[in-house]
This record gives sequence, C-alpha cells and structure tokens, in this order.
Amino acid sequence: MKILVVCENYHPHLGGAEVVLKNLAEGFTKEGNQVTVVTHHLPATAKQETHNVVVIKRVSSANSRYLFSFTAIYRTIKEAKHVDIIQATTFNGAFPAWIAAKIRRKPVVLIVHEVWIGKWQKITGFSLLKSAIHNILERLIYITNYNAYVCVSEATKRDLLAHHIPSSKIHRIYNGFDDTFWHPQNFAKNETTKVKTQHKKEDEFLFFAWGRPGASKGFETLIDAMQELVQKQQSTPNQPKAKLLLLLGSKDSYKQRYDALHQKIKDKKLEPYITIGDSVPYEKLGNYILAADCVVIPSLAEGFGYTTLEAASLEKPLIISDAGSLPEVVHGKHLLFKAGSVPELTNAMMKAMNAEFHHKEKKSFSWNQTIKEYLNLYLSLITKK
Repeated sequence: MKILVVCENYHPHLGGAEVVLKNLAEGFTKEGNQVTVVTHHLPATAKQETHNVVVIKRVSSANSRYLFSFTAIYRTIKEAKHVDIIQATTFNGAFPAWIAAKIRRKPVVLIVHEVWIGKWQKITGFSLLKSAIHNILERLIYITNYNAYVCVSEATKRDLLAHHIPSSKIHRIYNGFDDTFWHPQNFAKNETTKVKTQHKKEDEFLFFAWGRPGASKGFETLIDAMQELVQKQQSTPNQPKAKLLLLLGSKDSYKQRYDALHQKIKDKKLEPYITIGDSVPYEKLGNYILAADCVVIPSLAEGFGYTTLEAASLEKPLIISDAGSLPEVVHGKHLLFKAGSVPELTNAMMKAMNAEFHHKEKKSFSWNQTIKEYLNLYLSLITKK
C-alpha cells in the first residue's frame, strides 16, 4: 500500500501524538508499505527528507500549526494523487486530509486521541472566547465525513459516540507501547540511588510527577493536595514526611504556567515539601520513577496515558485520575481518584503512604498488534472503494 500521513507535527518534534505517528509510519514501512508524511516545516529542518524509510515533506506555515490547516492543502492534494489511503489525526491535519481525500477520491482515516468539546477551557486554560472557537472548530472536524475514525481508547470512543458519529465507522485501536525498554533492569541501580539520595531523606515518602506544565496535566490539583496532606500530617508525627518531586518540561513554551506553579508553591509555603526540577532525557526518566515511592498522574484529560504505562511497567505504585483512558491502561499497584478533586487525591496519597493499593494484572500493548489492526482497516477501506 501507499499511505499518506497528514499531521501538523512530526519528527524531530516528539510530543505524545508525534511518537505514535512516527511508530506507525515506520511500522508500516517495515511491513512493505510506502509512507509519505506531510507536516509543517519546523525551524532547522529540511523541506524534504527521508527518515527511517519514511518520506517527510514539510510545508511552510510560519511555524504555526493553525496555519498548517490551510497551507498544507495544496501539498496534500498533490501527494494524495499517488497513494491508496490517507491517514490524518486531530486536530490541524484533519482539514487538508479531508479536502484531498474528496478531490482525489481516496479513503481517509482520522485518528482521534481525545475529544475536547466542552472541555477546552478546563483542559487548556484558554479564555471563554478562544475555548468557544475551538469547540466550534472541533465540532466541524467530527461533522465532516471521514471513512473511518480510530479512537485510541474506549474512553475516547464513548466521547465520540456521544457526538453522533456512527458506531460502524468507529474503530478502537490502542496505541502501542514498548514495555521492553521500560523494565527495571534497563536502568542502572547506582543512577537510581543518586536520584534517591538527592531528593529523598530516610524519613520521607517521595511522590513523583512529570510532564509539560499544561493545564490538562492537573499539577495545580497535585500542589493543592500536597498542602492538605502536609496539614494532615502535622497531627500524625509518626508517619514518614510527604515530599513531592515535580519535573517540568517545555519551560519556554509554557513559561506563564511554569512561573505560576512556582508562585503557587511559594504562596502556600510549600517549598520544603515540593521540589520542581527540569525535565530529564528520556533514557534517564526511569531512574527518577524507580527512585520514587509512588508516582502521581493527576491529569484532567488523557488520550492514552503513556506516563501511566511507563511507571506501571517499572512496577512502581501509582495514583491516577479517572481522566480518559488512564483506568483502561493502568496495571499493577494503583489508586484512582476523580480528576480535579483535591480531597480525593489527598486521601489517595494518604492511602499510598500506608501501602493501601488496589491491584490489576499486567497489561501489554504491542506495536505489532497496533500496526496490524491499522493495516487491516486500511485494506478493508481500499477494498470497499
């Protein structure tokens, strides 16, 4: 098959959705298919290159993912002439892919990571006006007629069904996950010990969380819960002292929120209990997870939940919110709380310090299975055409 992937960001930009698309594209080529990616031109990247057998063609969009929805139309139509099927993803690659599919009469598939209709302000912190505009734009994406919609979780599938997409067009295909990398033996014990020595004393219980400081990550809820936990601990002096290590990435892109989190900690006088550090290289993140006593994922929204799988695969106890797919993918020792609820998160953290966890059997999400399901879907759509 010849497959065209249309997405606003791709390698070397490596957010969660981009990692998924990169693994899919490269997985498709390993199965003997030809893959071309149309994406927006990032600074210091070539207009066209081949990376791991995938042909990447970048469109100038003034470094704006929003403009990409329009500037990519011509290039997508041109590339669509030579392919069998078009793969798009929410949000900004959806429109040019749909236009090209209609003009070239090719089947088009839309990956839906999360449905944010009615949630934009809560998840992103946008103003009322900006949130309303994004609600309208997202509704337009789903109203547009795609041949198939791939949801990365049952939670996303339920949300999409609620917006009147025919169930016959919706396919739940979980993302893949490399749990061979996320194994305790792959991370040097001496490096884990260094992290533990640096961030935890013998009489402390270390909670750990990480990610970009976007509104959807729920770090404000975690800080408020730490304040309540510290207050409660003052009446239980025999317990270990709660400590939180929070690693934040993308500081330049989220400077206002990054500064606001620092200020929130300062205003609540929580500096002795919460340490904010910079993000660490991917290959060293496991040492931080292993050094912690418990990982906290306080997300307000989550399409698939790679952070949850990373910690669970390292056999680390988890506290997760009930946002999106997190309850679907979690395994091992864990506790669940209602997303955004400070009292429930505080209670879960107290239970974690007393080792009062629930348990689920290990779950596996194979990339081979994921790629097989996508290719089977593509073949069925091409055959129908």
